[in-house]
Amino acid sequence: MQRKNIRRLVKRQLKYNHPHWKKMKKKAKKKLLKQVVDEVKNNYDFSQPLNIPIEELTGIEDQIPSKGIKNLTEMAEYIDNFYSNHLFDLDKKRKPFPEIVDQELKFIDDLFDDPIINSLLTPKSYSAPHRKIQPYQLFRMEILKVIKYPEISYRKFCTDEYFGRERKQNRRFVRLPLNTNEQIDHTELCHFRASLSFTQLMNILVYILHHLGKSGCLENSVVHGIDSTELPSETNYPLCTVEVKGKKIRIYSDPDCDCGKRRNKRDKSQYVIGYRMHTLTAINPSTGHSFPLVSIVGAANHHDSLFLTPLIKLAQAMGIDVKLITADQAYHDSDGSVLEETGVYVIAPPSKKAVLPDNVLDFPVRVTCNDFCEIPMRILGSSKNGHEFDCGAEPGECIFELICPKSRTIAFDNGYFQPMPTFHDVSEQAIGIRKNCERPFNLMKKREGLEQTRVRSQHGVVARSTFTTIATLLIELAGTRQKHKQKDDQMDLFTTYG
Repeated sequence: MQRKNIRRLVKRQLKYNHPHWKKMKKKAKKKLLKQVVDEVKNNYDFSQPLNIPIEELTGIEDQIPSKGIKNLTEMAEYIDNFYSNHLFDLDKKRKPFPEIVDQELKFIDDLFDDPIINSLLTPKSYSAPHRKIQPYQLFRMEILKVIKYPEISYRKFCTDEYFGRERKQNRRFVRLPLNTNEQIDHTELCHFRASLSFTQLMNILVYILHHLGKSGCLENSVVHGIDSTELPSETNYPLCTVEVKGKKIRIYSDPDCDCGKRRNKRDKSQYVIGYRMHTLTAINPSTGHSFPLVSIVGAANHHDSLFLTPLIKLAQAMGIDVKLITADQAYHDSDGSVLEETGVYVIAPPSKKAVLPDNVLDFPVRVTCNDFCEIPMRILGSSKNGHEFDCGAEPGECIFELICPKSRTIAFDNGYFQPMPTFHDVSEQAIGIRKNCERPFNLMKKREGLEQTRVRSQHGVVARSTFTTIATLLIELAGTRQKHKQKDDQMDLFTTYG
């Protein structure tokens, strides 16, 4: 944690004391960075206690819930009352545009309410009459690129090849006039992404989640999943490396990213330089599909478990009803702290390194009171101290009845005795459906082109991942690319837990 704090102090100095860092040349960056790192290291007090929130140590302090984020209920009220203060509603009752032939784009165009989108993406000081290009047009352009042209660069996207006068469908979707050559430059899109705050990004995401909820896609989804994926950066080599207590701290031209281990990939290196995107998904048992809901982006070197609580709190702030989360072993709630802080159960496969408590047999799991007792105990429930068991013997059945305490508490761990024990039927079904939450990552990275994103900053990755999540949900809502198949065998999990 001390290394994380040193890195945090270096980043803070670069961001606040040197705002022109990104525009500096490489040699100047190296020279300045060496001075900053040496100053922080020489003046650092290793004996000081670390009372710093985990969000700051992991570099996601800009991605925590704020007062400006609307939850789903507030968004529904905002949409219902939006036109009550307007004399005319011109956009909501518009006629469909014949130039938009593609069924997917036609569905999205009908779904979007431009004045509402404009209000969610503009600051208070914004004056629409003085702007030639409106925020909703830039948002539409971002979504169009992700959905239809994910493989090309923004520079190429903003050309006559895609927005010439003959490309009427694209121009109409973005609300550009058909009788002129007016276009949106790629620098305008860049400034648009950079100007959006995290609150604005979450509000436009909640706007889409509101429509997702109305569609009925999540009608039976009471189980959620959490997983992560790597987002490599263009940075390959550190500008400065310093060793602290036998371990290295690397600072790159993008000070927010870092080098971390990736999961085993046959065709890729063991290490990745960049970020990891941690995503909460909703799993629909009737179709087997999962939908990405919200993500947090952090440096690749941090352990996945550090992002579990912040991601759940962000989802709850958005009004997402999270009760049960299925995840892999990296997200274990081994001490019950996540349950105590958020009220959410996290279920993960038992760790192979977990040591069985005394007098516990596995396959199937059976708990006894002491070394001499062979009668299985019954689980009563759980408390802050762990799972409570009592004697399962009938009166007169146990010869140690007079000297036996007849009760036992087993502390939480990352094995069979997680806050929700893995030997419960609900837990086994949740672990069995866990693999479904990997599907959105494959779609977002391959189909929506998130894997080829040229990342230059953490905020840029957050904005791009949010637009990609929105595009993925819109494609699912349109329903033009997939067939839904019923999976009745998975419904028991939701009827039992729900």
